[in-house]
Amino acid sequence: MPERALADKRPWLLASLLAGISYYFVRNGEIPGLYLMAWKGAGVALLAAYALARHKGADSRQIGAVMAFGALGDVLIELVLEWGAIAFLIGHLIAIRLYWRHRRARLEPSQKLAAVAFAVLIPLISFLLPTDRSAAPGVALYALGLGVMTAAAWTSSFSRYRVGIGAVMFALSDLLIFSRMGPLDHSALPDLLIWPLYYFGQFLICTGVVGELHRRSATG
Repeated sequence: MPERALADKRPWLLASLLAGISYYFVRNGEIPGLYLMAWKGAGVALLAAYALARHKGADSRQIGAVMAFGALGDVLIELVLEWGAIAFLIGHLIAIRLYWRHRRARLEPSQKLAAVAFAVLIPLISFLLPTDRSAAPGVALYALGLGVMTAAAWTSSFSRYRVGIGAVMFALSDLLIFSRMGPLDHSALPDLLIWPLYYFGQFLICTGVVGELHRRSATG
């Protein structure tokens, strides 16, 4: 890897990893709320900065915007759940557009089946999870965007082992959030897994997209 690429890449990614991993260990501590929200948003915000620094072009700006809306969602969800959901949904819509523009020319039947399953089952499961049925339609509406984003990532020409799996991790994180509105209300499992699945999912998505864009521009 060229030295300039390393110089552009390492500071943002290392800072993101430091912020994202350390937040997991301080999230239930005594840090004042505003500082903790900023700490929470920093991990994915730094991924947005990485995307813009690592590669120039409309596609890198789009994945940077996806990360930026994710970071905004991380903060807003601590204030008003619906505000955070709207920010994340906007990010999903931008991601869907990006992945659709870079969709695979040919898909195996199993890949098509997986995409359909993501698009259908994620919103369906999300709709069934809340005990408060009045919340179910709103949850399902958000999850429809999440499911289509996951399907689009899985069928894109970006690495399925990075971008595809990252999107699945993101979806699992959100499903665990919804499970706290229902069957896992008193379980410790969501609290243990939501942040690692979400943050490392975003990390895989961002580095997978940006790395592939950089590779294509270098060989194109």
